[in-house]
Amino acid sequence: MATISMASSLLNTLCSSTSNRRRILPLAPPLSLSRPRRRLTIRATETDANEAVKAKAPEKAPAASGSGFNQLLGIKGAKQETDIWKIRLQLTKPVTWPPLIWGVVCGAAASGNFQWTVEDVAKSIVCMLMSGPFLTGYTQTINDWYDREIDAINEPYRPIPSGAISENEVITQIWVLLLGGIGLAGILDVWAGHNYPTIFYLALGGSLLSYIYSAPPLKLKQNGWIGNFALGASYISLPWWAGQALFGTLTPDIVVLTLLYSIAGLGIAIVNDFKSVEGDRKMGLQSLPVAFGEETAKWICVGAIDITQLSVAGYLLGAGKPYYAAALVGLIAPQVFFQFKYFLKDPVKYDVKYQASAQPFLILGLLVTALATSH
Repeated sequence: MATISMASSLLNTLCSSTSNRRRILPLAPPLSLSRPRRRLTIRATETDANEAVKAKAPEKAPAASGSGFNQLLGIKGAKQETDIWKIRLQLTKPVTWPPLIWGVVCGAAASGNFQWTVEDVAKSIVCMLMSGPFLTGYTQTINDWYDREIDAINEPYRPIPSGAISENEVITQIWVLLLGGIGLAGILDVWAGHNYPTIFYLALGGSLLSYIYSAPPLKLKQNGWIGNFALGASYISLPWWAGQALFGTLTPDIVVLTLLYSIAGLGIAIVNDFKSVEGDRKMGLQSLPVAFGEETAKWICVGAIDITQLSVAGYLLGAGKPYYAAALVGLIAPQVFFQFKYFLKDPVKYDVKYQASAQPFLILGLLVTALATSH
């Protein structure tokens, strides 16, 4: 349960980091290790959205005595660090890895073929490394890079806008993580004996999705609906597909079911949009709280989370899995309770409490659904 609880709170930061920092580095600039080591100090006055905007430190800027543990996890309240390797780790936001790792577990469970053998466990660990530290780390790093201007407004003390890490160091990290993740995907395909490199293409497609999420000309992040759904699919569907493809076969019904579940991921992403309303407005981003107003966006958020799970429960009931359907409904009830207790009262003040309280039940629901589809 501790792992599930950690994974749930990490779904908060998964979106927090990608919602607050939904920017992706254009990979076009060539990697040149011989270029001068430039450190960037980004100010809000450099943005195109409003040249008159002045960067100001938020009310809760970290003090020198901030938490070293928070710094390593890549979450708020982090200690200001000068060690380059600790900064590199911070950019990958380890706090966001567990949801991807959990997705691999769900996919392996859904395949119905996972066995507790040394080989299967080793395959799972490699798949988790690919999904978490490498490809999620890649995504989080380019998100922070592309979000450097909005961070100059919301969080100017972060590593990139503050100049704590240089341009070349960020670009190098992005390429190493991307190529490492895709390389591991290819190894997994060979290990699983695939005639078609399914996992390789899933990794490649997920990396491309991360790119177009923020990079021009598409910039999916500019649209609250499309951007948040892409985010939900990246954290729920893709790792599930990778885990299931590793031990079994992806089927159309599983693809549809997990994409449906990704609508709940859209709702989770909206939770974190409330914290960056000011910056989103200044940068011209149409997050749902900006587009619809915060009150309406709150109900869109909880509706996406609850209605999606009820729909999945209905699917399981129709598929002749009444006990799994009942279990899923039982896991939805406490989520609704915590939505009224925390989130609907104040989505900014109580976001951490809400996520920590409600998300363990959503995470368990994913596993219940995976086990139902495996039988």
